[in-house]
Amino acid sequence: MKTHLKYFSALIIVTLCIQSCTKEKKQDPFQIGKQHIGLLSDSTMVKDLDIVFSKDSIVTSIKGDEFAGDDNDIEIYIEGKKSLILTPSQTLDSTAVISSVQILNENFKTDKNISTLSTFKDIKDNYKISSINNLISSIVVSVNEINASFTIDKKELPANLRFDMTLNIEAVQIPDNAKIKYFMLHW
Repeated sequence: MKTHLKYFSALIIVTLCIQSCTKEKKQDPFQIGKQHIGLLSDSTMVKDLDIVFSKDSIVTSIKGDEFAGDDNDIEIYIEGKKSLILTPSQTLDSTAVISSVQILNENFKTDKNISTLSTFKDIKDNYKISSINNLISSIVVSVNEINASFTIDKKELPANLRFDMTLNIEAVQIPDNAKIKYFMLHW
């Protein structure tokens, strides 16, 4: 009887181990990858956003009409906080996929733990910088590895780099502690 009990106990333990190993890993809703942000992927259609963000608020605003060709951004509010701004590939088309996502919420993080709370040093230590664009009031640091661009306000730069848009800004000129204003994924 004791041997049957031992075999039965061992069978239960093995069954539980197999079940725990085969359970499907739940997708982290704040994890950013090259082609996804949580459950939102590069193939998600506008009409499916209600499913992806079922517990969140979705705000769609029409900036222009369908003939103007203006983008109609879709704002996602998570727990009342504006967290994402989605830009569809086609205006006023429910079957359009999302072409870019602006990330505003610090809870969203890449595999290498980069978020809106990160600094320029975090970016350069974890990714190869593809390019740096000098704009009017900000610089945009592009990372092709994850299809992302990080916007840093020029207020974070030394004074001699803030006002001349013709300057070719190099990574070594950007302070390590320069904060990310927001970042975008482009699909």
